[in-house]
Amino acid sequence: MTTPRDLLIMAMDMASSRSVDRGDLSLALAGAEAIDLLDTRAIGLDGERIVPGSPVPLADRMLDQAAASLTRDPPYEPVGEWLWRRGRGLPEAYLGTLEADGDAVRERHRRWVVFHTDELVLVDSAARRRAEHRLRSDEPVLATLAAAVGIDAPAGPGSPTVTRVDDVATATVLTAVDDALGELAVERQRRAERRDAATADNVRRGY
Repeated sequence: MTTPRDLLIMAMDMASSRSVDRGDLSLALAGAEAIDLLDTRAIGLDGERIVPGSPVPLADRMLDQAAASLTRDPPYEPVGEWLWRRGRGLPEAYLGTLEADGDAVRERHRRWVVFHTDELVLVDSAARRRAEHRLRSDEPVLATLAAAVGIDAPAGPGSPTVTRVDDVATATVLTAVDDALGELAVERQRRAERRDAATADNVRRGY
């Protein structure tokens, strides 16, 4: 299991204070991939730029794809740009891996909070229990990513109370995720304001 898979399972499974937006989840999943790639030394950071390591097979096919998508020639890609590029379509790709591995099944007339879909639902699996345990424990990376997209950690004595990331590279990725989510929120607000202005203009014109 990987951090992005754990995050997606939590997005599907856990009650949250608000619905998880697809765009937010896309960016957070890409950030989770970057952190896992850092952990495996498949990448390093030079400031805010992603420096690829030597190509080696990884234990997860999605992380293999993430590593293969890296820009391997200098000047290397900034973390923030990679999040936007890699994040496109990433939730759907990870949903496919959950289904292929038997951790989610297709079921009619069921809905879950992220995409309001009636197609895929989680099954009771070791992967699901592991993701829940990881969020309940004081695991700062998953807790930070989950909180960033609006997933509340389950209440209980094992719930994380302090999120602290000591590794500089990991903290850089988490900051880039937070910045990208802020940019996306601003863009949503602009679009909403344009729609409201168009609606008001139509009302004035009598449409």
